[in-house]
Amino acid sequence: MKKLILVSLVSTLAFSGAALAQTTTVVVPGEVKTYVLQQGSPSVTYGGTVVVGEALPDTVEVYPIPQQPSYGYVVLNQQTVLVDPQSRRVIEVLR
Repeated sequence: MKKLILVSLVSTLAFSGAALAQTTTVVVPGEVKTYVLQQGSPSVTYGGTVVVGEALPDTVEVYPIPQQPSYGYVVLNQQTVLVDPQSRRVIEVLR
């Protein structure tokens, strides 16, 4: 009985740890947000839902941010979106 409880406890902790490991928070520097919001780039119509963590298709042009190569941006459906230019994954949707 003790072994069964121990196995259950270990597997619960293992699965919850894996779920927590997938949740990452990216802290974007304020100057990146300021730069992007000042650009006034044209909006692109995007058929998908803009969700943090989603990779954008290659057909969407991601604009680089000078002095900040870790960040890019695009305006999708009138929403400014910060993107990781390497993976093309959405980092944050600015409101």
